[in-house]
Amino acid sequence: MNIAPSTLVKICAECKNVVAIKEASGNISQIAEIKALLRDKIDIYSGNDDQIIPIMSLGGIGVISVVANILPKEMHDMCNYYMQGKLEEALKIQLDTLALTNALFIETNPIPVKTAMNVLGLSVGDLRLPLCSMSENNLAVLKNELKAYGLLK
Repeated sequence: MNIAPSTLVKICAECKNVVAIKEASGNISQIAEIKALLRDKIDIYSGNDDQIIPIMSLGGIGVISVVANILPKEMHDMCNYYMQGKLEEALKIQLDTLALTNALFIETNPIPVKTAMNVLGLSVGDLRLPLCSMSENNLAVLKNELKAYGLLK
């Protein structure tokens, strides 16, 4: 569900306990509009792992990440580098993790990330209905990206 910027302005005016938003619309223009309308009245977190740096460049302060389940250090370092002004280092991580990020969203979340964690030996249990196992083709793509990133032999 997407919250329109004008609606978010009303929510923030009426509900003082709303202090942050996970922005996962995928619409960079919308994120810019939210920041322009609310400035420092609300913290913005990226909800899209492939848009962390763009969202932080618009004033975002971090990420609620799926990829961090697989690459916690990299996601932490990317945000820290950005906040420290080490933009090249932050961007390198964003770009280097993009193929794995895409593989972790090849099917409905959380199917790929739970599958990846189980494949890597981090027992997180089975999927529950209505979720089902990944297709063989998508599982092969996911495993190839885990191998390419050096996480799986």
